[in-house]
Amino acid sequence: MRLFLAFSLVPLADMALLIWTARQVGVLWTVAIVIGTALAGSALVKRQGLAVWAEARNRFASGSIPTRELAHGALLVAAGAFLLAPGIITDVVGLLLLVPAIREWVRVRVGRRYTGRGSDRVMRVNVWR
Repeated sequence: MRLFLAFSLVPLADMALLIWTARQVGVLWTVAIVIGTALAGSALVKRQGLAVWAEARNRFASGSIPTRELAHGALLVAAGAFLLAPGIITDVVGLLLLVPAIREWVRVRVGRRYTGRGSDRVMRVNVWR
């Protein structure tokens, strides 16, 4: 039910905030803000994603599983999706997810929520060189 509310109320709130912003600063400035955050955010997501990918490759090369890096990568994908969605609220969430400390905070909170689920499963990873 919470997920349904989030997927229905956030876009409505985003649209209302966009309309309010357009009335305050003008339509062209509002469109420029939305497009500017999408372009700048995409560049930042790409840059940080490449850095996380390099860290993950190093962890794989050392024989360990890069769980932290994979979680950060998933959160960067979410940040990119939020930044590409038109709206101010989604842009703010996307920009916040670009901050490594906030990503780590989210990773820890989500990890705590799902710790123990599926822990009876065993996964084997082979690394080929």
